[in-house]
Amino acid sequence: MAKNSWHRLLAATTELNITGIDRAAGPAGGRAAAEHGTGWGWERTRPGNPHGNSSPEHGGTRVQLLGLPSATRARMNVGTAHSEVNPNTRVMNSRGIWLSYVLGIGLLHVVLLSIPFFSVPVVWTLTNIIHNLSMYIFLHTVKGTPFETPDQGKARLLTHWEQMDYGVQFTASRKFLTIMPIVLYFLTSFYTKYDRIHFVINTISLMSVLIPKLPQLHGVRIFGINKY
Repeated sequence: MAKNSWHRLLAATTELNITGIDRAAGPAGGRAAAEHGTGWGWERTRPGNPHGNSSPEHGGTRVQLLGLPSATRARMNVGTAHSEVNPNTRVMNSRGIWLSYVLGIGLLHVVLLSIPFFSVPVVWTLTNIIHNLSMYIFLHTVKGTPFETPDQGKARLLTHWEQMDYGVQFTASRKFLTIMPIVLYFLTSFYTKYDRIHFVINTISLMSVLIPKLPQLHGVRIFGINKY
């Protein structure tokens, strides 16, 4: 008797928990949502109960959660502080990251200007070279991720640029990181008064960070360099 009472209580609690979902969408709506990948769903069955017992194994209320979309399941990382499979894909979309990036360039330029024996053209060229070299190493050389990811090691062979936005081209972050070296190049050319030596050095530096960003070179390793 006590066991049967316990099963009835459990069934009643389950009924209360799903009442809101039942009224909002019903089992058909939940099932359709799960099948079309728009969210999770549930299915409830009430087969006959010849023994007067409310337990699922005796034909009572049974609630079955239908499958979550694979992308949603992948984002449900238990024990991690983030909700992305690979945080490298979204780090450049973080709040304030673009402003921090611009301020970092400005700080580098101010530090170089504070060195007494550097002229203004030399400072601008050094700012451009150091920036492009750093971004080339960070975006196009270093592979993998510092985070623990459940992607079966797929990110291990990808550079940060290739991981950004899950490889989608022409996103806001990609456009920003493409435009900034060009803007810095124009400023550098102006303040160096288009000196031939500075112009050649800065142009080569610009090309070193623009060419790897081309969509045609996504995942390409020329001559197998940096393949593994």
